[in-house]
Amino acid sequence: MTIEEVMIEEEERLPLLDSENHSRPLRIALFVEPSPFAYISGYKNRFQNFIRYLREMGDEVMVVTTHEGVPKEFYGAKLIGSRSFPCPFYPKVQLSLAFSPRIISEVARFNPDIIHATSPGIMVFGALAIAKLLSVPLVMSYHTHVPVYIPRYTFSWLVKPMWMIIKFLHRAADLTLVPSAAIGRDLQAAKVTSANKIYLWNKGVDHESFHPRYRSHNMRLRLSNGESEKPLIIHVGRLGFEKNLDFLKRVMDRLPDARIALIGDGPYRVELEKMFAGMPAVFTGMLQGEELSQAYASGDVFVMPSESETLGQVVLEAMSSGIPVVGARAGGIPDIIPAEQEGKTGFLFKPGDLEDCLSKLKPLLNNRELRETIGKAAREEMEKHDWRAATKKIRNENYTAAICFWRKEKTLLLRPLQWLAKWIFPSPEVN
Repeated sequence: MTIEEVMIEEEERLPLLDSENHSRPLRIALFVEPSPFAYISGYKNRFQNFIRYLREMGDEVMVVTTHEGVPKEFYGAKLIGSRSFPCPFYPKVQLSLAFSPRIISEVARFNPDIIHATSPGIMVFGALAIAKLLSVPLVMSYHTHVPVYIPRYTFSWLVKPMWMIIKFLHRAADLTLVPSAAIGRDLQAAKVTSANKIYLWNKGVDHESFHPRYRSHNMRLRLSNGESEKPLIIHVGRLGFEKNLDFLKRVMDRLPDARIALIGDGPYRVELEKMFAGMPAVFTGMLQGEELSQAYASGDVFVMPSESETLGQVVLEAMSSGIPVVGARAGGIPDIIPAEQEGKTGFLFKPGDLEDCLSKLKPLLNNRELRETIGKAAREEMEKHDWRAATKKIRNENYTAAICFWRKEKTLLLRPLQWLAKWIFPSPEVN
């Protein structure tokens, strides 16, 4: 199913504004939580590249984020750290309300044309309050499917209240961006906001940072614990309970000759290390920069067992690195490897089905020529998804649509006052 079939038809949307916002620089205030400058492998690239390309287009950008690890500036964008606290279920992730007098004052002086906040979270409440206080259009991008995670971390009865909170937030926003059609369908089914206010954030990947040229024998030795000649499975991402990473243990039980490297960190790492004790598994912790690029490119196959990805940025990065992907047919992964490309740019398996997964994985591990063919096709497909183009669309189309919705809402709110004023002070009749 295409995104056009999932989202509302274009002719039913509000028309975009004229070229005014395309020709002049915009002032954009981003509220990003957790910080894209101090987080797990993969996540940070989306917003760092987004900020970078907005600046290249000449826009002024202010980023409000959690305090830990935040520099003062990034590609000319001003970064403001807000006092934060650790997430109860993931102490390494810092959260913040970002609604202090200092933050309000900084944003007011910046005088943004639009505020863009990540959702759901704590900081999105501060962004919403500031947007309403300053009367600024507000865009929310939905990145973490919290209702799916809640039963795995806390209590199932909290799912309904969480959907109510998400509805409150996104109905107050002027536009909602989703990273995949699957998430768009979920938000529409839950009636989170008006269907015509849900837009797709086009996928993008940094082709230069994630490239086959980073393949490294030394990194492969590190990831395989010195057995570089053995088939090597890699997984990159947050090591959380909800990621179904115990499925990888079941996979490895059936592949005694293979090796696996888990790159990243998270609250489930200790349990996973105990689970994989005595097995040919390497846990690297968080990798950044060239080390991360080398880790992707030095594996044989990337396996993604998670069933709750809003998109799967790490899948994009693996494919850009020329590595075949075997992923669960769930969440946003089928947006990256659609049905017509299965077996050409990657493989999908029925979620939780070990035999189906192995039927796709074994041929890749045993056939170098097949790996290279799929990896090359994956790389060529990812070259079509440029970060600059994705950023340009958000800046020129999505932000413009949000401003249009905001102006219409403002007009509707003022209409009763305008009617009352005309009734009290009627215009003289003209012959």
